[in-house]
Amino acid sequence: MEKRALITGITGQDGSYLCELLLAKGYEVHGIRRRSSSFNTERIDHLFKDLHDPKAKLFLHYGDLSVSGKLTDLLYSIQPDEIYNLGAQSHVRISFEMPEYTGDITGLGTLRLLEAIRQSGIKTRFYQASSSEMFGSSPPPQSELTPFQPQSPYGAAKVFAYHICKNYREAYAIFACNGILFNHESPRRGETFVTRKVTRAAARIKLGLQEKLYLGNLDAKRDWGFAGEFVETMWLMLQQDKPDDYVIATGETHSVKEFVERTFEKLNLDYEKHVVIDPIYFRPSEVNILLGDASKAKRTLGWIPRVNFDQLIDMMVEADMAACQREKVLCDAGYANTSKANEQ
Repeated sequence: MEKRALITGITGQDGSYLCELLLAKGYEVHGIRRRSSSFNTERIDHLFKDLHDPKAKLFLHYGDLSVSGKLTDLLYSIQPDEIYNLGAQSHVRISFEMPEYTGDITGLGTLRLLEAIRQSGIKTRFYQASSSEMFGSSPPPQSELTPFQPQSPYGAAKVFAYHICKNYREAYAIFACNGILFNHESPRRGETFVTRKVTRAAARIKLGLQEKLYLGNLDAKRDWGFAGEFVETMWLMLQQDKPDDYVIATGETHSVKEFVERTFEKLNLDYEKHVVIDPIYFRPSEVNILLGDASKAKRTLGWIPRVNFDQLIDMMVEADMAACQREKVLCDAGYANTSKANEQ
């Protein structure tokens, strides 16, 4: 029997990869997107068939994690077998500038979804996108047993979402899982996130489209993996006999400086000639190191990461070089803007 899945945040990096995975497995996929004055579906446009095709299996619905009534209505109408909650205000630095909004969407949005499941009475399985930012200042390696010490409004909101997920699992017997994913990147990563900011800037510098890249703390260390394979674990968690929580990570840590150095090296550039440290990009409180212990996921889910650090950078640099070469053609023809705003 064909399964039906609902994804919040379907137009984001993780949502697009998960959508591809589920469609390949024969699912009917429904996604929730916010109303916007501009199109924001470029990451999933290639997955759509003709709107009148009776075999179409991807459907988008307008909704918002801030509107509980709409969420309940969608659950009643879609009747999903699985729900993947990937929607959030997910930029850590911006969470310091918009803490109330971050708490509302990232934290309370999860509660609204779980309450919609409870009130609708549908039988479904729920995945909550938890984050390594919940660990904050806890010393590495960080596993499912490591205490949370978040260092940002985003991390704190994710801690609330994590615990309310566990609460609804225990109080109402909802099949609800937390996937504590460490940093995961790809060519589809948003351009304001540091890894994509670096690879895109390096490509533009190589092609003469900009001169400088402005960054904050280069000493922060992160456990970086490939988003395209991390989404596999989301699906695996919901296929288990019992709901549980899992850390998903590569088990390696690299500094932002390492990421910058290797990216620029791959393009035969000297990063020191182009990278400028700007205090505006430092966070009020920093997370110095995140290093995940995914032993439980490897043992229970049978999952292991396959894309390593260098392969991930290669993938992102190649994609950004191709995109920036197209941009350069437009610039040379006088159709694009190469202002300093692109360097930020």
